[in-house]
Amino acid sequence: MVESKDPLVVGRVNQARILPQRLLQLLMLFLFLCFTFPVASIYMIKHFGFQSLAPAPVNPSLQPCNNEESNNLEPWIKIPSKMLHTMSDKELFWRASLASRIKEYPCKRVPKIAFMFLTKGQLPFAPLWERFFKGQQGLYSIYIHSLPPFRADYPPSSVFYKRHIPSQVAEWGEISITDAERRLVANALLDISNEWFVLLSESCIPLYNFSIIYNYIMRSKHSFVSAFDDPGPHGRGRYNDNMEPEVNITQWRKGSQWFEVNRKLALYIVEDTKFYPKFAEFCKPACYADEHYFATMLTIQAANILANRSITWVDWSRGGAHPVMFGKADITEELMKRMLEGDMCSYNDRNTSMCYLFARKFAPSALEPLLLLAPKYLGF
Repeated sequence: MVESKDPLVVGRVNQARILPQRLLQLLMLFLFLCFTFPVASIYMIKHFGFQSLAPAPVNPSLQPCNNEESNNLEPWIKIPSKMLHTMSDKELFWRASLASRIKEYPCKRVPKIAFMFLTKGQLPFAPLWERFFKGQQGLYSIYIHSLPPFRADYPPSSVFYKRHIPSQVAEWGEISITDAERRLVANALLDISNEWFVLLSESCIPLYNFSIIYNYIMRSKHSFVSAFDDPGPHGRGRYNDNMEPEVNITQWRKGSQWFEVNRKLALYIVEDTKFYPKFAEFCKPACYADEHYFATMLTIQAANILANRSITWVDWSRGGAHPVMFGKADITEELMKRMLEGDMCSYNDRNTSMCYLFARKFAPSALEPLLLLAPKYLGF
């Protein structure tokens, strides 16, 4: 009977005896490792320190915009060292629109006037302006937008030296003129000390000395933007029904493109993405965006801040699409008196005869007689 046993059965019995021995060996190995690993870890920490066991640092996949750490306000309040930056308009307007919601500044700040010149090329009245700005450092900034590829050649001693901003083609009557004006405002906003923003042309001159103009603007309750409702063909007649619903015809305004705005209104100008696209698409000649965009948009946004008048004197007595251009023979004492004393207006809710701080339009030939009459009539 023993010899007749099935060999498969015998194999299974022997395998069953071996299996518990292997399990026991694995269990003993596991217990050994559980004991030796903590002992080895304690030894290494004691002799080599914890850092030897720490994993190597992993660099984050997202890098910050500015890798340089700073513990002060300097990066935020520092005046841009170079005017000719490489930002696109989209990048520039985004950067310029950054503003603190706390009114009080945590640093010493002397408010400045940003004088923004929209020009074709050289400033023909630079010598007159040089005299105007003399001795007023720290109270003003200068920004110039000229037609490319113009390259200025002002000497290093000039207040206009390296004050040109990155410019693009700006054509009369086109939306590109408005683009250039917004570009000037945006560049000026990069300096947090600029509190007031004055748009001027190459044919403009100041009518008073710097101190009088600075105090006039600083003490005003309003910003000087011309905005009025013109029911005629050159006002409401230029309105396009496609401007709705953002702008309806009762909100449509007209005004001079030469303005002065405070920092709050300047921010409205650069951050606007609601009204500008409508003007860019539906206000084309014979609708002139520079005469309607700022007047309409700022009236809708902040009508109570606007003085509804310009502080730049012009003479429209000859009619036409452009004001009178004054040359050398036109610069007389009579003209100077007419510019300074010719009108009455409201200033901080009181009547005054001091209505205009700047004047245009002057031909380059007018420079010499203006320099001669400036000490007597302009105060510089």
